[in-house]
Amino acid sequence: MKTGTSKYQIILILMLSAFLLSGCQALKYRPVDAKEYPPEPEKRVKKNIEEGRGFRLFEDGSLTGGSGKFEFASSNELWRASLDTISFMPLISANYSGGIIITDWYNDGNANNQSIKITIRFLSNEIRVDALDIKIFTKNCPTSTDCKITENKGNLIAEIKKSILKKAAVYEKNNKTKAKPYVSNPTNTR
Repeated sequence: MKTGTSKYQIILILMLSAFLLSGCQALKYRPVDAKEYPPEPEKRVKKNIEEGRGFRLFEDGSLTGGSGKFEFASSNELWRASLDTISFMPLISANYSGGIIITDWYNDGNANNQSIKITIRFLSNEIRVDALDIKIFTKNCPTSTDCKITENKGNLIAEIKKSILKKAAVYEKNNKTKAKPYVSNPTNTR
């Protein structure tokens, strides 16, 4: 009688697995046109990466011991330029994967009762005016217990954004001049 029960359990598990897997998009047939995909594996891999296709096993780094996420991207010119522009200020958070930089309150020593805080949010990796959302907050403290925080909407935001974009453009230009074009193997005569 125990074998009958185990048969039902196996059948139930198989049916449940089939039901769950039938909803998986990765297993569904999708017709593709061979003309859309280049025959060279390197080009196919590059295209799939650009389109965000594919998957990775153990992406969280559980087997490799790593976090699986990049905490600093030195190749992103906009990120580097932003950090360089506000390098005089102490940082609370610089999260590349989250796309945000937050400074701590900063006082240059001239205004005893006033400090500023800057938040830079990245909306795009492209170097353009609408790629950054910059907010500046001003904290005025006439007394140590009475502080008022307001959002600054003045010219300082435009100046910081302009400085970041100029530096990012210079970094991008320098990276392009340093980059070497792909050179194929000259002995390959196909």
